[in-house]
Amino acid sequence: MVPGTPASPAAKSLFPKFHNEIAAPEVRIGAREFHCIGALPPFDHPHVYLNMGARADILCPYCATRFRFDPALEPASADPAGCAYADA
Repeated sequence: MVPGTPASPAAKSLFPKFHNEIAAPEVRIGAREFHCIGALPPFDHPHVYLNMGARADILCPYCATRFRFDPALEPASADPAGCAYADA
């Protein structure tokens, strides 16, 4: 799948979601495949599937948040911690 393209409904439940409501210059995450939602609802952008592959980081094509993979974090964790999102 191409970075920035919507994922299938099945993929949406498999990957963690992250946001950057606080406008951090970088969000470190414990997953290489995930969804960026931009900001918290109702101000979120389309939830896009991103896949870093072997790269260390990736930019969201909607909000330009830089996500950096950190193997020390759990897959659904982020630093800053508030950038991890759980559906209500």
